[in-house]
Amino acid sequence: MLFNDSAFIGINPASSHKTFTYAALDKDLNLLALADGEMEDVTSFVMGQQSATVAINAPAGVNRGLVREKIKKQMLTPLKKIRGTEFRLAEYELRARGISVSGTPASAALSPAWIQMGFDLYQNLEKLGFTKYPDKESKYKILETHPHACFCVMIGQLSLPKSSLQGRLQRQVALYERGVKIKDPMDFFEEITRHKIIKGIWPMDLLYLPEQLDALVAAYTAWLAATRAEKISTVGDEHEGLIILPEKELREKYSL
Repeated sequence: MLFNDSAFIGINPASSHKTFTYAALDKDLNLLALADGEMEDVTSFVMGQQSATVAINAPAGVNRGLVREKIKKQMLTPLKKIRGTEFRLAEYELRARGISVSGTPASAALSPAWIQMGFDLYQNLEKLGFTKYPDKESKYKILETHPHACFCVMIGQLSLPKSSLQGRLQRQVALYERGVKIKDPMDFFEEITRHKIIKGIWPMDLLYLPEQLDALVAAYTAWLAATRAEKISTVGDEHEGLIILPEKELREKYSL
């Protein structure tokens, strides 16, 4: 589907249904698309836009040993006892703030399937002409983000488990309050009655799936990076991979 204005797209390569889940917003944060698809579906949708900023919920590159070198220089403790060297600098910095994220190996071949899918997506989009954010000359830009970290910094504390009802509601409220024009999560409570509870009928159609929420927060981060760059922050190193987050100031520590 072709849209005349810029599209802000979030792509999540860890869908439990198909290869990818993707979401697209317009400049006014209206929801343009929310779907699952294979690589061909995603690239076809993205290239159908007049211009696009795409945020991907996956590492843009492998671990280049920056954390190992950092620890060596600081001589914090014997290196062999530090598990932090398994992380890229961006991931290490997030974990230092209390945000638990998985690490990226030093080899693509040793990476989990979802990370390898992310690598393939970055490569495919780069071949199609996408350049690294914030290239102001390019109509097609790409950036890396992390959904769990995004929700934590938006909420101001560690988010609840995304598979839980509370976690889904929390994430949907966070997006809705930021102006993303999605289903109002408070409608969920208006649909609950004693009769429905007894019968086990819950209005789950009013809530988005965890992978959809991950794609939506990535799309929102893409929108913020492209239109309100002063309201984002980054962690990591440009040569190893920067993770862009939808909050200007990051807290030293995030907790429940």
